[in-house]
Amino acid sequence: MPITDPADRPSGDDLSLRREGHIAVLEIHRPPANYFDEGLIHTLARTAAALDDDPTCRAVVLCAEGKHFCAGADFGDRGGFDEDRAAASERLYRQAVRLFRAATPIVAAVQGSAVGGGLGLACAADFRVAEPGSRFVANFARLGFHQGFGLSVTLPRIIGHQAAADMLFTGRRVTGEEARAIGLADRIAAPGGARGEAIAWAHEIAASAPLAVASIRATLRAGLADEVERVLDRELAEQTRLWATQDSAEGIAASLERRTPAFRGS
Repeated sequence: MPITDPADRPSGDDLSLRREGHIAVLEIHRPPANYFDEGLIHTLARTAAALDDDPTCRAVVLCAEGKHFCAGADFGDRGGFDEDRAAASERLYRQAVRLFRAATPIVAAVQGSAVGGGLGLACAADFRVAEPGSRFVANFARLGFHQGFGLSVTLPRIIGHQAAADMLFTGRRVTGEEARAIGLADRIAAPGGARGEAIAWAHEIAASAPLAVASIRATLRAGLADEVERVLDRELAEQTRLWATQDSAEGIAASLERRTPAFRGS
């Protein structure tokens, strides 16, 4: 049945839900960088689960307000990572697994940058629409620690092992056009047009037989959420180990201070 219970709707000002016929548009409201924390991922996962129970919803668009899609986890005061980063990340990843278990197709509209965990969030979607000016960045090694948010599974699955290794080892920026060429972006829209293209694509999906789409998607994504859940344990263990290193402290500090890190391998 359609979402009518207020408890199933996004709460607060960080996420909104609006309907366009058989599609739902979920928009993150933390501009300009749209950093996430456990609470935001929990709200996303809860809302996605509620939409799964709504037979009138056949596709979801995930988008964000402002200049960038998502710059990943908030390592500042707001994110809660300064107190116990490992514990906060473990709680966040539990919510991320719920998002991977969502049953309704998701099209992500990626304007600006999808960085770190923001790239992981984009890769949780079925499809990604980018713009020429979009940037996809797996910057974990530049911060001195291991990738997270299931990217160890999703990124190679989407673009292949070698291209994923390149992105993860170098932390370099991949433009919208290159992302399209390697399969990370499925469609390229004109500047400023990612959201409109994603909504149009979601309507295309919604026009197909919903039971057939659900069946096909379940086959194509069979085992993905379970694999992500398993790899998150490895990712978190490696993140926790590397967060204790001097290189990680240097990488995060350099990022916050907008300077080039000087890594020492310790």
